[in-house]
Amino acid sequence: MPTRRSYPLHVHLWGLFGSMVLVVGALTCGINFIATKSTLEAAAADATHRISRETLNEVEDLMAPAQMAVKLISHSSLADAQSIDQRLARLALVRDALDTSPVLQSLYVGYADGGFFYVRPLREAADHAIFHAPSQAAYVVRNMERANGAARGRLYFLDAGLTITQTADSSDFAEKFDPRRRPWFISAMAAGGLIRTDPYIFFSDQQAGATLAIPTPSRGAVVGGDFRFDSLGQLLARKETVARSVLALLDASGQVIAIDRDPPASASAPDAIRSGLLAAPADYGLPILTHLAAGLGSLGASGARRAVISAGGEAWYTTVDRLTPTGGQPLFLVAAVPQDELLKGAWHQAWLGIGATVLIVLLSLPLIWLAARRIARPLHTLADGVEAIRRFDFQQPIAVRSHIGEVSALGETTEQMRQTIQRFLTIVQAVSAEGRFEQLLPLLLRKMLDAAGGSEGVLYLADSNTLNAAVAFDRSGTDIAPILAPAGMADALPLIRSVASAIAPQAGTLTPDDIRMAKLEPLTAGAPCHAAAIPLATRQHELQGVILVLRDTPIEPAQLSFVGTLANLCAGALEVRELTDAQRKLFDAFIQVLAGAVDAKSPHTGGHCGRVPELAKMLAQAACDATDGPYRSFQMTAAQWETLHVAAWLHDCGKVTTPEYVIDKATKLETLYDRIHEVRMRFEVLKRDAEIAYLRALAAGEEAEAAQRRRDAELASLDEDFAFVATCNQGGEFMDAPQKERLLRLATRTWVRTLDDRLGISQEELARKASRPAVPLPAHEPLLADKPEHVIERTAHDLIPPDNPWGFKRNTPEHLYDRGELHNLLVSRGTLSEEERFKIEDHIVQTQIMLSRVPFPKAMRQVPEIAGSHHEKMDGTGYPKRLHREQMSPLARMMAIADVFEALTAADRPYKKAKTLSESVRIMAIAKAQQHIDPDLFDLFLSSGVYLRYAERFMRAEQIDEVDVGQYGGGGAGGKREAA
Repeated sequence: MPTRRSYPLHVHLWGLFGSMVLVVGALTCGINFIATKSTLEAAAADATHRISRETLNEVEDLMAPAQMAVKLISHSSLADAQSIDQRLARLALVRDALDTSPVLQSLYVGYADGGFFYVRPLREAADHAIFHAPSQAAYVVRNMERANGAARGRLYFLDAGLTITQTADSSDFAEKFDPRRRPWFISAMAAGGLIRTDPYIFFSDQQAGATLAIPTPSRGAVVGGDFRFDSLGQLLARKETVARSVLALLDASGQVIAIDRDPPASASAPDAIRSGLLAAPADYGLPILTHLAAGLGSLGASGARRAVISAGGEAWYTTVDRLTPTGGQPLFLVAAVPQDELLKGAWHQAWLGIGATVLIVLLSLPLIWLAARRIARPLHTLADGVEAIRRFDFQQPIAVRSHIGEVSALGETTEQMRQTIQRFLTIVQAVSAEGRFEQLLPLLLRKMLDAAGGSEGVLYLADSNTLNAAVAFDRSGTDIAPILAPAGMADALPLIRSVASAIAPQAGTLTPDDIRMAKLEPLTAGAPCHAAAIPLATRQHELQGVILVLRDTPIEPAQLSFVGTLANLCAGALEVRELTDAQRKLFDAFIQVLAGAVDAKSPHTGGHCGRVPELAKMLAQAACDATDGPYRSFQMTAAQWETLHVAAWLHDCGKVTTPEYVIDKATKLETLYDRIHEVRMRFEVLKRDAEIAYLRALAAGEEAEAAQRRRDAELASLDEDFAFVATCNQGGEFMDAPQKERLLRLATRTWVRTLDDRLGISQEELARKASRPAVPLPAHEPLLADKPEHVIERTAHDLIPPDNPWGFKRNTPEHLYDRGELHNLLVSRGTLSEEERFKIEDHIVQTQIMLSRVPFPKAMRQVPEIAGSHHEKMDGTGYPKRLHREQMSPLARMMAIADVFEALTAADRPYKKAKTLSESVRIMAIAKAQQHIDPDLFDLFLSSGVYLRYAERFMRAEQIDEVDVGQYGGGGAGGKREAA
């Protein structure tokens, strides 16, 4: 049995609409109505298209009657008329043709024998002036005949009834004019059909225009019709366009054929405009017209271009359309509407256009309208819905109602697809956006319950052979996981065991025994129910967990498949979150291990690296909580909190490179040990020498009492001198000039060394001593000395150039270390030499270098800056970069305050006594006044009570005394406490 041939839907629509249009004889009108309707509907988005399209249609409509008139005359008997009487007999036909085509200025026939018959309506006073016509004349006829080489011409003036009212001789014109030499005659004869000439100057009135011409079928004459460009300009000017809009007709070279405005009337106007000839776009002083004319050559094959162009300091909606009249060269209709003017009445014009279009269509083509509406509307709705899906816009449902079964089925399927994709993306986006693992699990279960249509459910996490209920929602949405005990895989539901084995979603029914065995009574009250178990597996098909969904009705296979697919994707997100969380914890552990190593390395820091992060976070939280002051709008993201956490824990990580003996140096002569013991032994030697001198004096017979007095005085002097040296070694007080002079005098005393000082020493020290020759023994050594071997040179490895990539600005000492005894004992304050203090400060340099090499994620790129700026000062005198306040981030300035306050209040520093709370606040207030710390943050530190909360957590009770924060500008934050 032969099958019926089927056609696509668009063929049915074409056949239906084509038949109806053919029946009513209005195919063109229907297309125009539909095009106009579409244009008006789109007017709010592109109003210039509507203006250009309407103008183009009207120009073509004006040109079509003119072409029809010329063709009509070419087929009339006028083409064969030889005498004036015969020609005047057909004048009514010419008049009717002119009246139906207002764009035509004149109609004429040029005969092959040189004769010429010209008819022109006198529509304006200027037309009368050209021909010196009487006032009652409505038409002028110019007739020319040639006989025996002589040309005779005469003008006939006729009234509206075509009655001759006056004649005039025009032999002079006949002698000068030969139609056979005119471009229109020659071109028409050559083309053999309808042509349109290029613009030229009319012989009759010396005006610019063009001619439509066509040879007669017998080719014995050419019928022509003139139309002046100013008539096209008047047509364009009559268009109701937006204020300041430009509408012009250009030829292929970009010259202005017609424009919707009068030319400039001033004497300075270009000659082309003042003479009525074709003008260049620039002659009109319109930048947008010049811009559009310049782009005609790049117009594509489509013949149209729509664009928004900026010219003359404003934006324009522009349209360029190619118009190709029959038998002529293409013209270009350009329209430009100022954007600001267009938008004023856009909505008003759109609604008027839509109403007019609907009315016309309803009145003239009700059948087409109804058929198109019934058939196309569901397809339009479906297309809009599919387009919205393509844009990932799932807000509006796709509701398609159609009597065509395929369309209806397609609409239902598309709506189901939209809902499925929407649920899928919503769940995936929600799961992917949740960065906290502990929040991810409840979110995952809730989304899976929504997707599976479940009322209750449990998310189990697998740990070896144990299933732990991580989240469980009852019918009210309450999480009851804590009351669900862990269960071994052997004790799990058969449905869950099957799913765990197959790693595939399955559905089934739970009996009361199953519920009791799985201890799910809190969820179902022991009643039987339907269930679906969905596995969560890694990419290696290892079971991560199982989601158990409880329903009142069985789950459909398609829904179970969808939920299973969704679970696979969510399992990947879950695995990534687990890995990310594990890596974050591992990274955090490494950070704390490193910080603990720094604290453990030296008792001078104690728990510094652990307390500074707490204080920095407390101050940051206070800034976030501030409701007034400079930090009232300050807030931190989760990434910024993590950045602060890492930076605070690693702010002293560079101390792992600082030698312990430098950090722990408690006296001036201390290195790996305190060299005061060497100095004391030298004094002991000198005292022994005094004893020996005393005994030698007695043996030589010197008076015992005098020798004893000399010995005792010498010993007392040595004891006093050593006590002075020992006091200088402690570095507890400032060392003034007299003390330094006394130390230098003591250094000039000598003691006798009888042993070689190059025996039993390291190769490195031996190399330093080799810089000078050995002194013969016994050698007289100064009591205190700066020797060449005390100096350790700085190598290239320890140098940081001024143009370093980190921006460090430091004054680097010449030597790496100078362990000279005098050099160290002469330190004015403290125990550290210039080289040692540089080495200690170098820890912050190493901190920034180390952290700059860590590939932190983009959100944590500020870690090196925050961690490495806590020794900077607000006035730019800090180190290592000498940054000013405005060059530091708020978090970096918080770190500076946290570092200073912790150092002042720390009770686990062996080299200093911990300061009380009030002393610490007073010292920091001085630092604020000296622009060493951020004044605003210090005020917040006091006003928010951070200082007191920190003290209560980390300071000893005896350190916490009363603090009057008001005197420091911190306001009354209740930050006072009586010493315990």
